[in-house]
Amino acid sequence: MAGPPARVEDRSGRRKPAASDPAAPVAEGGRPGLVLCAISGRGPSDHVDTEPDDLDETPVPDSVAGLWTPAFPSPELVDAAAAMLPAIHEESGTLAEGPRWELTVGPGIFAVACHDWARRERTEERARAAHVKDVDAAVAAHIATGEWPDPPTPRTAITSWSRKSRANMVRRLCELDYTPLYGSGRLPAMVTLTYPGDWLTVVPTGADLKRHLKALRKRYVRAWGEEWACVWKLEFQRRGAPHVHMLCTPPHGRARTTGETFAVWLSAAWADVVDHPDPEQRRRHERAGTALDYAEGLRATDPRRVAAYFTKHGLMASKEYQHHVPPEWSEPGTGPGRFWGVWTLHRAVRTVRVSPEDGVQAGRIARRWAHAQGRVQSRWVQRIDQSTGRIRHRRSRTRVRLLTNGNRGWIAVNSGPTFARTLARLASTHIAGSDSGVLHPASAVGYSCKHERVTTPKQR
Repeated sequence: MAGPPARVEDRSGRRKPAASDPAAPVAEGGRPGLVLCAISGRGPSDHVDTEPDDLDETPVPDSVAGLWTPAFPSPELVDAAAAMLPAIHEESGTLAEGPRWELTVGPGIFAVACHDWARRERTEERARAAHVKDVDAAVAAHIATGEWPDPPTPRTAITSWSRKSRANMVRRLCELDYTPLYGSGRLPAMVTLTYPGDWLTVVPTGADLKRHLKALRKRYVRAWGEEWACVWKLEFQRRGAPHVHMLCTPPHGRARTTGETFAVWLSAAWADVVDHPDPEQRRRHERAGTALDYAEGLRATDPRRVAAYFTKHGLMASKEYQHHVPPEWSEPGTGPGRFWGVWTLHRAVRTVRVSPEDGVQAGRIARRWAHAQGRVQSRWVQRIDQSTGRIRHRRSRTRVRLLTNGNRGWIAVNSGPTFARTLARLASTHIAGSDSGVLHPASAVGYSCKHERVTTPKQR
């Protein structure tokens, strides 16, 4: 008889009971393909005395009533909020010279920008002309030698998740229309896809991982008769193996191709896609290669919270190692590529042109609101002792500053339409009561909604 489970140390050095073998039979409590979590697809029937036919039953309810209250603004609310902004209407087909101030509203974003579209169009025309010359030169070389020129090698290797990529991900997640997720009436869940212990055999480069995700997406369409709507993000374990987190709403019922529930189907489909040549590695991977966590999915109630979940590891020093590329993927041409992506979901933003006065005024209000949130960022800074030359590191906490480039930039909010409507109301109230053209900070007092409050630093 097997003895009690041994005790192992976790990543923080503390000791805890060892988890059961992922490849152990169902009699030990391990359901194929599911990693234990707070709220998962495992049902009360997952017991040693259950019949095999009952293992697919799950306690996941058919309705989100009482469990999940989504607050994702719809595209209609975004359109209505954008219509309230003091827009300047232009004739179609005209392109004025010079900078133009624009306000952008999205489900979870409000942006202030100043673009010179005529100048940008001329820049793009020059870039297209240069590309045409490069293609002509390549064709001429192929005609002369019979071979195509070698593609240019990457200039640098990707070793970590860049700050710019993080900011782009946050903005895109705040701009998405999440109607395909909460409109289905199903509970959201966080799906995790991992690789076997011998992961280099099946995923030697980042391009192989992207091919696996593409193949799994095609299998989903065939099995469930719908496109897979989700947001995914790539991370790395301490052992170097990649894994992918996906926020989606798992379908109910059984797959049309195999007759299995989503949890069981996902385990078998992911193992088939990875297809490890070692039978033992494949068996273990099919039993512990996926996870389905509804507890994490229920936290996604608005666009800003979705973005916060996928960036939380960047704010925690203990999780930052998950964004460092392993040495096996550090060579040029073998890197991970994109760290995040979106399937099926589309942007739902509306942009209106405003006068320079209104644009500057809107940027001031947004900047003061962002400053009033009191956000701070923590990072490690290097210090050198000038007398001994010894290098030490200490944690530094600095305040996050947004819209500092001439009141231009963007902010992530829980409800972009609510923020835009309140800003439009404040601007109209000021115009009606003053001719100075500058909105006093006290005008923002009293702005409140379900999630945000616009204040100024003096009012904090």
